[in-house]
Amino acid sequence: MTSLSTTVQAAAVGHPAYSQTFPCKPSTAEVGRKLVQDVLGIWHLDDLADPATLIISELIANAVRHTPCHSVRLIIGRPSATRLRVGVVDRAPSRLPVLGPLGEDDEAGRGLLLIDGVADRWGYDLHGPDGRPWCKEVWAELFMKGDE
Repeated sequence: MTSLSTTVQAAAVGHPAYSQTFPCKPSTAEVGRKLVQDVLGIWHLDDLADPATLIISELIANAVRHTPCHSVRLIIGRPSATRLRVGVVDRAPSRLPVLGPLGEDDEAGRGLLLIDGVADRWGYDLHGPDGRPWCKEVWAELFMKGDE
C-alpha cells in the first residue's frame, strides 16, 4: 500500500527518493496522487501538491494508454534543493512521449500538453545499454518557490 504513516526520516535532497511499483491500470492514478501527497507532506512541500498530483496522474494515464506494460514504477525525488521530480517508469522504451499538435475538437491527447504547461521542465530517460534500453522514465520537475 502507499501508507507513509510510519515515522520516516527522509533526506532533504538526493537519495533516497520514494518509489513504488503498481499495476499499469487507470486506478493507479488515485494511488499515485496519494503517494505524492504523502511524500510532499513529509518533505513539507505541500504547496507543490496540486501540480505534482496532476503531473503524476497524467504520466500514469499516458503509460496506461500508450504502453503494453503490466506494471509501472512511480518515483518522487528531490534531485537538488530547488527541484522536485516525479516520474513514471515503464518497460516500453520504444514508445517515447511526443508533444504533438492537437485539433480544437480532440478529446484525448492533452496529457503532455498539461504537463508542459504545469511543469518547469519535463522529459524522459532511457535506462539500459545503448541501443537496447530495457525501460524509460518519463519525468517532470517543479522548482521550489523563488528558485526559478
